Amino acid sequence: MAVATTAVGDDRAGCLVGFHTECSIDPHHWLVCISRMNETYRVVRAADALVLHMLRADQLDLARLFGETTGDDIDKFANCSWSPGPHGVPVLDGCDWFGGPILDRFDCGDHEGQLIRITDAGAAHAGGAQLGFQQVRDLHPGHPA
Repeated sequence: MAVATTAVGDDRAGCLVGFHTECSIDPHHWLVCISRMNETYRVVRAADALVLHMLRADQLDLARLFGETTGDDIDKFANCSWSPGPHGVPVLDGCDWFGGPILDRFDCGDHEGQLIRITDAGAAHAGGAQLGFQQVRDLHPGHPA
């Protein structure tokens, strides 16, 4: 599981995502699918860049914050530590992350794929097991999936 973050000016957004994959080695591209139901979708549609944070098993608190709450109701970023990253996109403290400009968008049904070119990365939590779907399957989404 991962958290995708994006920003347009002072408008920041982020959500828990399970659908993402490497899709090119050279150039290095990644596809991140955002649910059309999420508030994050509204922001990412106007954004130029996206950051993906790969969660570890001990980061369930971030999965809950970005998966069970909605930016329609709360400022998620007021409830976690972060700093401005590439292209002004929030980078969550304590996470391994990568990101870059959004090159294209694809209709994927109830999700929209954001194709990013990876230009920046950071490792803050290297090691340990990744947080998988089985650990978050009981979360109650902030919006219907």
